[in-house]
Amino acid sequence: MSLVAMGDSFTEGVGDPYPDGSGVFRGWSDRWAEHLADHVGEIRYANLAVRGKLIRQIVTDQLQPTLDMTPDVVTLCAGGNDLLRPAGDPERLARILEHTVSRLRAGGSEVVLFTGVNVATGYMRGAIGLFARYYMNVRAIADAHGCHLVDQWSMDVLTDSRAWDEDRLHMSPEGHRRLALRVAEVLGVPTAERWDEPWPEVEPVGWAEARREDLHWVKESLGPWIGRRLTGRSSGDTVSAKRPELTPLTKDR
Repeated sequence: MSLVAMGDSFTEGVGDPYPDGSGVFRGWSDRWAEHLADHVGEIRYANLAVRGKLIRQIVTDQLQPTLDMTPDVVTLCAGGNDLLRPAGDPERLARILEHTVSRLRAGGSEVVLFTGVNVATGYMRGAIGLFARYYMNVRAIADAHGCHLVDQWSMDVLTDSRAWDEDRLHMSPEGHRRLALRVAEVLGVPTAERWDEPWPEVEPVGWAEARREDLHWVKESLGPWIGRRLTGRSSGDTVSAKRPELTPLTKDR
């Protein structure tokens, strides 16, 4: 079985670094591929995702290489970075996504699509309408083209702050782990753990500590992110795909 992952930082795995200090991210996609390899013994896996990419860049850079590999399964998540920009248009993005899905399906691949997490609270709540419109389109595209859908919107477990990295934009290792289990469930791959296991109880964070965390986030994450937007730069400008070709992944790694 062969699997190709297309997308941006979400699929690259930002927020979930491998513990070897290499700077390479693991993420839900690598974790899900490992679950699949554990189940079937060996797969071939490529991950073309690069952080910061807009949907047209993903299509331009990743679609043809994916088609050339003729994979059995393609995971595709794109459009989130577009919606964080002033000109983000959910319907335009959906048309690009549907065209991409159509080509992948015509090439014989099963396709896995994703909604995002419900961002009704927190700093992104002002964009909730745009995201909800886009994800309604994603669901419709999945239905129309016979795709698998990983509906993160309904995964309340991912609204816990512990599911998110310090930058509040990418998932934490535990968030990525839980999502990998959910992807495995959607694709019918058995796992020994549950993605919806309740979080352990913790003491609530006090007001002063929460404000200190907010200030640290503004300085270390929000400020640099805004700076890149204003100067037309992307966190992925000097990054290449971590696994650009189909290579074996076995149960024993």
